Amino acid sequence: MTAESPAADPAPEPALSWRELETRVGLDALPAFHRSFLTWRGVEGADGMPLRRVSQRVDAELNRLVQSGQARKGEEDWLLEAGALEGFEAYEALTP
Repeated sequence: MTAESPAADPAPEPALSWRELETRVGLDALPAFHRSFLTWRGVEGADGMPLRRVSQRVDAELNRLVQSGQARKGEEDWLLEAGALEGFEAYEALTP
């Protein structure tokens, strides 16, 4: 008698590195990308924020994704789970 092997679960999608994503965006487009991210997350007034404040708010929003289980915090990076950026058009424009 042979034991049936259970069907293999598909491998989970690898986490998306926020820092790698920023590298793909490019330095010149990064401020607009960050402001788009904040607007998508519901932060009011992102378009008029000083750049330093934008950076602080992006970090805060990424930490909220960690709290909700949609990301993990690394040393200098956030690893976003599959689907964490679903509906974020600026991200979707970067992915094939």
